[in-house]
Parts: sequence; structure tokens; C-alpha cells
Amino acid sequence: MADALALRMTSLLLAGRPGAAGDGAGAPAGVAEVVTWFGAMQGQDLGSVTWSLGARLPKFTADDVHAALERREALRTWPMRGTVHLVPPRDARWMLDLMGVRTLAGAQKRRASLGLSEQDADRAVELLGVALAGGGRLTRSQCLQVLTEAGITASGPLGYHLLWYASQRGVICIAPNIGVEQSFALLDDWAPAPHQPDHDEALATIALRYFRSHGPATRQDLARWTGLTVTEAKRGITVAGDDLAAVQVCDQQMLVERALLDAYTSAPATASRDDILALPGFDEYMLGYKDRSLMLAAEHMQAIVPGGNGVFQPTVVRGGRVVGTWKRSAARGRTLVEVRPLVSLSAADRARVEAALTPYAHFTGREVETRWS
Repeated sequence: MADALALRMTSLLLAGRPGAAGDGAGAPAGVAEVVTWFGAMQGQDLGSVTWSLGARLPKFTADDVHAALERREALRTWPMRGTVHLVPPRDARWMLDLMGVRTLAGAQKRRASLGLSEQDADRAVELLGVALAGGGRLTRSQCLQVLTEAGITASGPLGYHLLWYASQRGVICIAPNIGVEQSFALLDDWAPAPHQPDHDEALATIALRYFRSHGPATRQDLARWTGLTVTEAKRGITVAGDDLAAVQVCDQQMLVERALLDAYTSAPATASRDDILALPGFDEYMLGYKDRSLMLAAEHMQAIVPGGNGVFQPTVVRGGRVVGTWKRSAARGRTLVEVRPLVSLSAADRARVEAALTPYAHFTGREVETRWS
């Protein structure tokens, strides 16, 4: 189990590259490399996904990540499970076609519950396409104003659905914030040279990227992460072929990218198996699996997702296992972080947890003051 967890942390880019040593050596070069490695990163909460990138790019700041997104190294859309993810621009369209189709099929039922006609939904897509033509960008409120002025009700959940629908149709995508407000642009502008794999290649690509960035993991994990059917997940694994390798973890067969496994076996990453990390709540570390038992004790799940409401708390991770949660709040000139241990932590461990928040302080450019609950 310890070897499997160490390999998984390496796959997740949280324990360095196999054989890498010294001050971030072996870390990815930038945002595009991280997002391509994963294929897709949970991105419904912008602050969380920004720190997910920062945790894997030790020398980056939040401004660096924002600049990379402005350079279109990655974009956000709804490629799978009806949830926003950060994806490589050239892959956005085939991901929507492959994995978004099942979510899109449920749009009619959702429109009925909202009292929205199919005609108005399709007209909204056309209106947004025209408004954003020519390389334009509009904030969320400006997009909704365009629709309202055309006589389409776009308040509350109706507005969200229409922006989601236009994105799911491959017309618009989420661009970086303008100020503090979400903005949208045409997908064709932000992904002008889309990759166009056939169906089998697409299935194999997403399977390979998943097991490369999350392995060891199961076929069921892949199906849950992508929203594909079990049959489609099996087909992707089959087509990926020898690029994937099977490993046994607690009497269960799991898969990992063969090249990563070979590199890890010959020269394991030098990061300590007892390293402590402070990760955002919506990180692939937690969101990327159906079965989270390798990283999280069952009795701690309630603390991670209170009430099962789908809002994941930021985690303190020691040696790949969750040992606490943390919550940040703004104060004058600094960030207050409240840490809640889920296991007994010695004074030395608490000092190490506080040290693990130093990269977050560098990333945000704000001093962190730690408090314990």
C-alpha cells in the first residue's frame, strides 16, 4: 500500500518526478505542461484550481498562473460530468464531443424544470456567438445582459444553464476573470487549432492521461472521473494497450502508465514519503477517484465533505494520507489559516504543517498566520 500511495503521489505531480532531485528539480515547466499531463483538472472553483497549479509549480505565483491562462495555455469549460475543468485548448472540443454528450443529453429535462424552451436555449447560443465574434470577451453579467436585452430570461439558474449550454455545445468557453468576474469567449478563438482524434484514439488518450496522472487507479475510477460508461472506459484501456501496466494494490488490480511505472521502479522520486502538503479542496488528489480509501480514512470523509454537500474542504496531507483540513480567510495584509487536525499531530508535525503553508504564502504573495482548532 505504501508503494502504491507513493507512486500515486508521483503520478499526481505531488512528489516530484522519478529520479528528480533538489529544489523543485523535475517539476513541470509551466501551466500548459501540468494541464496536458492531467488531461483535465477540476476547475469549478477558480481559487482552488489556481492553487492546484501552484502546488505543482513551486516557483510560480498566482499572477504567473493568471498570465499563463491569459496566454491561453489552458482554458475552462464543461468537458465531463457537467462540471467545469481546466483543459488544454487543443483538446477541448474532442473532450466535449466524447464526454460531454451524456450530460448534454440531459439538457432537455433540465430546461423543462426551468421552464425554458429549446428554441430560447438555441437562440441564446446564437446570440452569445454573435456578441463574442471577432475575438471579443464579455463578463458573465455582460453575457446575461445580451440575452436579457433580446428578451430571454437569464436570471438565477436560467443564466447559468444558458452559459453552460452554449459551452457544452462548443460555442463559448470560460476565459480568465476580468477583475473578479468570470468572463467568456468563443471556443474557436481560444482553441483555433483543435486536435481531432477518432473515437478510439480519443478514448485511449483520455484513459492514458488519467492513469498517467492518477495511477495506480481502477477502471471504475476512470469511468467515474470521465463520466464515460464502463464499456467505453474498458475500450479506452484496451486501445491504450501496452502504454498501461497493471499493478496489484491490496488484492485489487489497478492501472498506471507503464513509462511512469518503469521510471519510478528504476529511480523513485526523491520526495519523502512523509512529506506534508497543503492542498485545495477541489484538487485532483481528492476529486479524481471513485474510491478514496488509499488516501483517506472512511471516518474522516464527513470532515472533508461536510453533510455530503459536494463542497470539498482543503486538506493537509502527510505521506499521501489526509491528516487534517485547513480553511483560509483574508485579514489586513495577510491570510489567516485555521488548521483542524483529524489525527493526533505532535508539536514537530504541527511545525511541519505550518512550514507546508509557506509555498501557499509565496504563491499568494501574502503572509500566512496559522491558527489551530
